[in-house]
Amino acid sequence: MLSTATTTYGAGRNGGGELSEDEIFKLLSNRRRRFVIHALKRAEEPVAVSELSTRVTAWERDVDPDEVQYEDRRNVYSTLQRTHLPKLEEKNVVTVHEEENLVEPTDELEELDIYVEVLRSTEIPWSLYYVGLAGLAVSLTVAVATGTPGFAWLEALDVGVFTATAFGLSSAAHHVIGRRTRLGNTEKPPELRKRR
Repeated sequence: MLSTATTTYGAGRNGGGELSEDEIFKLLSNRRRRFVIHALKRAEEPVAVSELSTRVTAWERDVDPDEVQYEDRRNVYSTLQRTHLPKLEEKNVVTVHEEENLVEPTDELEELDIYVEVLRSTEIPWSLYYVGLAGLAVSLTVAVATGTPGFAWLEALDVGVFTATAFGLSSAAHHVIGRRTRLGNTEKPPELRKRR
């Protein structure tokens, strides 16, 4: 299902805060932690660990939260409590209120924009797409400049308009698709989004 995942980050006013790039990648290397971060970025108030474990279990099992079995949720709850939440808290990404059993995102997490580009076997990454588009533009420019049969009727302005339009439309599509790959922007995490 997941052949490649590319994660980049950027932050608002403080350029990523105190977390280094390596620390961010380490935190995101675990799917369960990515799910926790996704859920917390969508939450408007602190989330109970039990509710968090139900959401994460539902995403892992690809079921509605109402269908989550107690045993499955208990396993996730336990690993969140013992492993994942302490790691996130240690890096100042969340605050765990133990008495109330609540998890709250910190300013560090709020300011962190995390994009996950998930590729299936039939898809190409945007970087390769843009290289191909640039190659097509260069080939078209050379064909017009050398008077290659079939392209001689085109002018340099035509090539410029085509190139600007192709890159403009592609970057607009990339922007729209990129917003859906940001953790916390959609109901389900980006890696669970079904492709058409």
